[in-house]
Amino acid sequence: LAVKDPTAVERANLLNMAKLSIKGLIESALSFGRTLDSDYPPLQQFFVVMEHCLKHGLKVRKSFLSYNKTIWGPLELVEKLYPEAEEIAASVRDLPGLKTPLGRARAWLRLALMQKKMADYLRCLIIQRDLLSEFYEYHALMMEEEGAVIVGLLVGLNVIDANLCVKGEDLDSQVGVIDFSMYLKSDDEIGSKERDVQIAAILDQKNYVEELNRQLNSTVNSLHARVDSLEKSNTKLIEELAIAKNNIIKLQEENHQLRSENTLILMKTQHHLEATKVDVEAELQTYKHSRQGLDEMYNEARRQLREESQLRQDMENELVVQVSMKHEIELAMKLLEKDIHEKQDALIGLRQQLDEVKAINMEMYQKLQVSEDAMKEKNEIIGRLEDKTNQINATMKQLEQRLQQAEKAQTEAEAEDEKLKQEYVNKSESLQKEFSQKEKQLLQLETDLKIEKEWRQTLEDDLQKEKETASQLRIDTQEIVNLKKVFLKLQEKNKKLKRLSQDQEAALQELASKLSESKLKIEDIKEANKALQGQVWLKDKEATHCKLCEKEFSLSKRKHHCRNCGEIFCNACSDNELPLPSSPKPVRVCDSCHAILIQRCSSNVP
Repeated sequence: LAVKDPTAVERANLLNMAKLSIKGLIESALSFGRTLDSDYPPLQQFFVVMEHCLKHGLKVRKSFLSYNKTIWGPLELVEKLYPEAEEIAASVRDLPGLKTPLGRARAWLRLALMQKKMADYLRCLIIQRDLLSEFYEYHALMMEEEGAVIVGLLVGLNVIDANLCVKGEDLDSQVGVIDFSMYLKSDDEIGSKERDVQIAAILDQKNYVEELNRQLNSTVNSLHARVDSLEKSNTKLIEELAIAKNNIIKLQEENHQLRSENTLILMKTQHHLEATKVDVEAELQTYKHSRQGLDEMYNEARRQLREESQLRQDMENELVVQVSMKHEIELAMKLLEKDIHEKQDALIGLRQQLDEVKAINMEMYQKLQVSEDAMKEKNEIIGRLEDKTNQINATMKQLEQRLQQAEKAQTEAEAEDEKLKQEYVNKSESLQKEFSQKEKQLLQLETDLKIEKEWRQTLEDDLQKEKETASQLRIDTQEIVNLKKVFLKLQEKNKKLKRLSQDQEAALQELASKLSESKLKIEDIKEANKALQGQVWLKDKEATHCKLCEKEFSLSKRKHHCRNCGEIFCNACSDNELPLPSSPKPVRVCDSCHAILIQRCSSNVP
């Protein structure tokens, strides 16, 4: 015979004890009411079994005074592997009544059970085999597969709510002895407990479905609140969009006003420049005519008057033409503005208007340069004219010397000549004054151009800001659309879950009806069993033929024995079946007493 390994036998025994203690604890807790105290006997036995499992294969560690063998060392490792266990370890260390490491370990196990994380903590400890090897032997339960099985069984304890008082309890001096009498039970108690477990499982499922429905209702309410808040924010964004559009329209109107003012300024400057050009040309012609002799002075004065009158008429005609052109330009501008408003969007219109303002400013700048060049030419002409006047003065002096020798009759002509000279001097002074005024106007135009540039820069900044706000509003509207889609999906999910809950409730009702029927049948079977007690089973050797069909038993016709009446039937005759909730397949029932039949080997089969 092969000799079994004693450590393997110990591991198997401890695993079976752990299964029994955990199973008994869960069943008793479900029947008792789930919330357990520290005085509850199955809970105390569970802690004793866990202590024996953790002590199996524990290494003896040397200290200064004696040999130390405790489970607090490996449990203290959990604090490093699982950060959430730091709170338990700190509270265990701070407990005033604990003096020994074993007492701390027992307190740690109780706190882990109350937290419903004992399985998680021990799973982290089992994974780290290299760290456990410092505390356990290689054949220990925690180092083998049985430890993983026990950790899996501990997950079922999360159903239980434990309310344990660790502070005032004497955990150091407790004696860990396993009470086997709790796990030795009769068949009737086993059957009733199985039914209680099944009923408790069905109630758990019902409670789970109700809790799930509550959570779903709360999520739906939160989603409704979120949708309401999003709709409010959407209305606010729409109002802000309307305000931004109104601001854009106001800016467009201001831009149109500034453009019209700019065109008026341009027309005025052109008019002044043309007037100055005509005056300069007339004065040049007069100076050219003054080069001739003094005899032609009267004729030249008359010609100048005629030319000035003609020039005045020409200027009036030009003014009339310019006024008509101005009206036509204003009409054309109005038509163009209407077309732009109808065909283009607000942002594109603003860009085009800014480009037009830039072009107008460039034209103004070019015209200013042309006017400056003309002013320089005029200054040169004035210098030349002054030189010519000096020459004329010199010739006049010579003529005066000659005229002094002339007759007295020519004295009147000399007086008239002096008057003409004074008129020319007055005209030259008036021309200089006009030039100074035009220079002042040019300075004013330059300042106006600077102001327009600054205003244009501010307009560009405002346009950029409005573009950014428009893009942000588009993004927000897209997010709102996405959230509406998510809300619709969640509504569909909620409907599906409601349907599932209704189906599950219907299934629970059906199961309850079936359970009630099975309970009634079981009560009938018990009554029949009580009536048929005292009968003796037939021996296998004596029972060679079926009681009903009287055919011999064989491989195809197997024996089915009734526990109560002792009758033996073949599988063909025992067709009565009863569905039980504990087994997936129906059970064969005796025809006479309706008790459960037991299949037995035929006497002809070895």
